Amino acid sequence: QVQLVESGGGLVQAGGSLKLSCVASGRTFSTYAMGWFRQAPGKEREFVAAINWSGDSTYYTDAVKGRFSISRDNAKNTVFLQMNSLKPEDTAIYYCAASYSTVYLTRSSVYNYWGQGTQVTVSS
Repeated sequence: QVQLVESGGGLVQAGGSLKLSCVASGRTFSTYAMGWFRQAPGKEREFVAAINWSGDSTYYTDAVKGRFSISRDNAKNTVFLQMNSLKPEDTAIYYCAASYSTVYLTRSSVYNYWGQGTQVTVSS
């Protein structure tokens, strides 16, 4: 069993930055691929970014490419999402997730564990 706890959300003006963190319990963090998803009010949860177990492969949805960066520190059981040039449309609850899979990391269905989420609000 893996527990995931996100932090770092908050209220920021458009153009600002936030860095989300997700700390995982357990000693097998380095074997999981990690992903970030988000859900805006009235919308379905959508993929944002993912990183493989070693950190040498990353994936992003087109809407955040060039603005967001995912990284991980396996020694600290933590995955990060650096968000720059934030836009009001980035407003959502952001969830981190862990997956045993090495493929299809943009799909929520391959993730085995989910955090409770952290709210990100971007004002115009």
